[in-house]
Amino acid sequence: MKPALQIRINQQLALTPQLQQAIRLLQLSSVELEMELREALESNPLLELAESDGGDGEADSSLDGDASSDLAHDGETASTAPDEPAYDEPMDFELERPDYGAPAPDDADGFEAQDSEPEDLRDHLLWQLNLTSLSPRDRAIGVTLIEAIDDDGYLQESNETLQSNLASLFRVSDEEIEAVRHRIQQFDPLGVGSRSLSECLRVQLDACAPETPGCSVAKALAAEHLEALARNDRARLCRQLHADAQALDAAIALIRSLDPKPGAQIGAGKAEYVAPDAYAIKHNGRWSVSLSPNCQPKLAINQQYAALIARARRDDASYLRGQLQEARWLIKSLETRADTVLKVAGAIVRAQSAFLEFGPEAMRPLVLREIAEEIGMHESTVSRVTTRKFLHTPRGTFEFKYFFSSGVATVDGGAASATAIQAMIRKLIDEEKKERPLSDQTLTVELNRRGIEVARRTVAKYREALNIPSSNERSRLG
Repeated sequence: MKPALQIRINQQLALTPQLQQAIRLLQLSSVELEMELREALESNPLLELAESDGGDGEADSSLDGDASSDLAHDGETASTAPDEPAYDEPMDFELERPDYGAPAPDDADGFEAQDSEPEDLRDHLLWQLNLTSLSPRDRAIGVTLIEAIDDDGYLQESNETLQSNLASLFRVSDEEIEAVRHRIQQFDPLGVGSRSLSECLRVQLDACAPETPGCSVAKALAAEHLEALARNDRARLCRQLHADAQALDAAIALIRSLDPKPGAQIGAGKAEYVAPDAYAIKHNGRWSVSLSPNCQPKLAINQQYAALIARARRDDASYLRGQLQEARWLIKSLETRADTVLKVAGAIVRAQSAFLEFGPEAMRPLVLREIAEEIGMHESTVSRVTTRKFLHTPRGTFEFKYFFSSGVATVDGGAASATAIQAMIRKLIDEEKKERPLSDQTLTVELNRRGIEVARRTVAKYREALNIPSSNERSRLG
């Protein structure tokens, strides 16, 4: 073997730093983007927030670097076209990019104002415990019990576990724990701290006036016959309770008025607020799509620091030039992100205009490839845009991903989206007779009659995805 030199030619895809940055920014939500830009503003002296009344001109005038302007393929180097508009094709849909400092669309005022942190169940119970006259020993037991109560208001921990948790403070007996627990059960919401549904209902029934219609029968039902009540075996219940049908109806109505999850009504999950990234509004018979003015902050080059580059010493000038280049890349990446979000939002609105007009039953099948081909980008890029980005429409605010779903064939050769079929199933069930709920097979036959070729197991899957009980369970609940 002799050493030899060989020349080989091969192709290799490389991502430029600016393209890597553009891709990373594209997949961030608006909240994550704001945090990212806040860090950039703190670390780069060449960056500043643009003034809302004239920031666009300053920012645009500074963009003369080699920043990325296209995300056509994740593995390809992006073309450099700083002077060309990022989205200039004529469209039936009016696409606007308002100045980020401009007021939001008129319907943006419909969002609720965010209130202070809501009080959760434990805070609510501890507040009542502090208002109750108790010894230090009982108060420690009460705090331990409240910390063990779950969000539905039930106590799942055993007395042995509670005693172990209290061991460092007091040695307590089962009787002491039960005494404090019964005291907490009388707190608001009534029945909290119960160990079972039966006990929870009985605590609430004990608070009813004795003359309440059906009260005595309801107590017997809650104590021993909840399973029979779930099966809706009315004849057997009448025999076992020695009650007529009228008394049983009154007892069942009373039980249904009770709260089986008393803790859920206090701090029932913190309300989550989302800021739309884009708006779809119908104006003069046409759907227009625009970016939210708060979609992302508008950045600009700090001209005072930029002017120091020519007068700075060599090392300082090199540092400032590097920071200037990074600032330009970031600003251009933000422009690319905004244009890409706008393109995808516009394509979604064009594809799902029937949904905007008529509702979920008109949602058509849509996959990432269709949007990618329409706007000339890679599917992976579209996938990044559809994650944690929200479109505000007259029908509500939806994540971009909501508008994508697979299709089911129809008899006329077309296709219906899974979302549309789920909407049809919900509508059919909402309109069913309560005494004769529709089975999955009946739903399948009805959908087939309407031209949608769908199997019974598919209907069952869609019904379960909607959190709708089966026909047998709906019959018992009815």
